[in-house]
Amino acid sequence: MTRLTGLDSGSIKIMGKTKTQFIGETLPEEKKPGSAKKASTRKEKTEKVRIAGQKGGERIKLVESELITPEASSSAKAASHRAPKVRSKKYFEAKAKIDNSKHYSIREAVSLIKDTAYTKFDGTVELHLVVRKVGLSSNVTLPYPTGKQKKIEVADEATIKKLEKGKVDFGVLLATAEMMPSLVPFARILGPKGLMPNPKNGTIIKTKDDAKKFSDKKITIKTEKKAPIIHTIIGKVSQKDKELAENAEAIIEAVNKKQVLKCYLSATMSPSVKVEMN
Repeated sequence: MTRLTGLDSGSIKIMGKTKTQFIGETLPEEKKPGSAKKASTRKEKTEKVRIAGQKGGERIKLVESELITPEASSSAKAASHRAPKVRSKKYFEAKAKIDNSKHYSIREAVSLIKDTAYTKFDGTVELHLVVRKVGLSSNVTLPYPTGKQKKIEVADEATIKKLEKGKVDFGVLLATAEMMPSLVPFARILGPKGLMPNPKNGTIIKTKDDAKKFSDKKITIKTEKKAPIIHTIIGKVSQKDKELAENAEAIIEAVNKKQVLKCYLSATMSPSVKVEMN
């Protein structure tokens, strides 16, 4: 029996016929032709270190260890933290005009939103509501257009052929009761987009001529699936203050003012303004 003692981690202990390598550091390479190239290759592929067996019927005990490089560790930490959103100088200039400790009336908020909008294009004005519960929904006909033109289509055989190809090129879909069975197979496409004809939102009509009476100012507002929050558009920055304010008031009334906990107005890329709900 051979017994070696007093060895450091990374050395080989031989007890009986069992040889154990404790992985603290790799064994030195033998100086043979081409050993430098093999060492370089092994250094690059440092995923596992494995000790080869011995001859003579000796039992081998293998110890494997996956090595994690500092670079891999730091990259994993970096991926787990998102970089903070960088705001522009114009954003902070606009934000400085808003008193965050104050709740503005709807008409004051609209005026302030238009004053702080800084995009070169005609920005969209949005209304954001925090309500008491998930599942609130309502249909409302706005007194003024939101500035976003919607293409209205009455479902027919041509519509069915487009849906079979997955093509949706309309903003509102109207249908007669006779066409509804043909649209049912496409509910998975139309439903998530809010385009499935429904008697509640007035998109099921008696005859095709009734499509002329349909108003694109009629919208459906509802909370997100898992959060008591409503996001909707009330118009464009270029619209008159009165139009934007009355559109916002119509939506709040449709939701029921008592159900609204918080209300905000904002324009594209601009800071939000708190709206008084008392």
